[in-house]
Amino acid sequence: MQGELSAAYTQGLPKALAAIVAKPEAVATRKASQNALDVLAPLLPEFFGGSADLTSSNLTHFKNSVKAGRDQWGNHLSYGVREFGMAAIMNGIALHGGYLPYGGTFLTFSDYSRNAIRMAALMKKRVIHVFTHDSIGLGEDGPTHQSVEHVPSLRIIPGLDVWRPADGLETAVAWACAVERRDGPSVLALSRQNLPQLLTDVADASKVRQGGYILSDMPAAQAIILATGSETSLAMKAQAHLASQGMATRVVSMPCTHVFDRQPEAYQNMVLPLGLPTVAVEAAHPDFWRKYVGRTGMVIGMASFGESAPASALYAHFGITTERVCEAVTTLVHRHTHRHENPWPAHTVPSSN
Repeated sequence: MQGELSAAYTQGLPKALAAIVAKPEAVATRKASQNALDVLAPLLPEFFGGSADLTSSNLTHFKNSVKAGRDQWGNHLSYGVREFGMAAIMNGIALHGGYLPYGGTFLTFSDYSRNAIRMAALMKKRVIHVFTHDSIGLGEDGPTHQSVEHVPSLRIIPGLDVWRPADGLETAVAWACAVERRDGPSVLALSRQNLPQLLTDVADASKVRQGGYILSDMPAAQAIILATGSETSLAMKAQAHLASQGMATRVVSMPCTHVFDRQPEAYQNMVLPLGLPTVAVEAAHPDFWRKYVGRTGMVIGMASFGESAPASALYAHFGITTERVCEAVTTLVHRHTHRHENPWPAHTVPSSN
């Protein structure tokens, strides 16, 4: 009732994370989320899950979860098509205490839940929202369901931690951080499309907990590729291609900007040095990333609504591709090099006086 996690959770978490890393398959992060629930739920009897009529898509049920009924105890509730009602009920459960509530729906339907999400943030209550189908990567459901502005708009709600993990371990760590956070709600924005495993060492969990970290580095890196969620693997491909052309880069994964922003300034500057040109990539509205790339950086994102087509075709159509990331990095590096070679253009050369 006091909201404290048991010793079983603390002791069992490393083994649970190791079990996630031991599965090297490429899966959607919504499935990685269910895999995380399967190993975390036995450690968290206070879990009370559910979904707004989308359990089979959100994958919020876990092994041995019990469907709650009107006259039957359970730990997973079918809320029906009522996203706001679900979010408000979860707030009530959190206020009452004893249970740790989480619930799922499609990310685009977070609009219906927004008032209750905001209230959870105002009340600083531990509520976890599982939002799947997090981008144009959901494919053929069309622009009504393809989230473009939703992740950026959720990120600007004060006190709300928004996680958009890139693989299985990042997803499991996002769950752990949401569970352990006692001063506010969290969002997990999860993909429908399969994503490759990027982290293969359970020790990397401590890096993920920083919210943003160096995923892959090269000596004398000339630029940074900053990515989150499903676009992180695209950034890794861009790094490999640029390396084959003789250009060294650093890839930074940013699963949670809020947690990264709470890190010491020295850590933030170590991960994102101010002097390195930066390209950010996310299949969402680009404006949010300006605070990380600055006026001289570039953001590859979505400034329009989506279309209805397979995920791969949509990414190509909207230019969220390895090739475009490589072009952006190359352009920035050349600009940066030229600026330092000739910092004073002819018409602004200072007077000798």
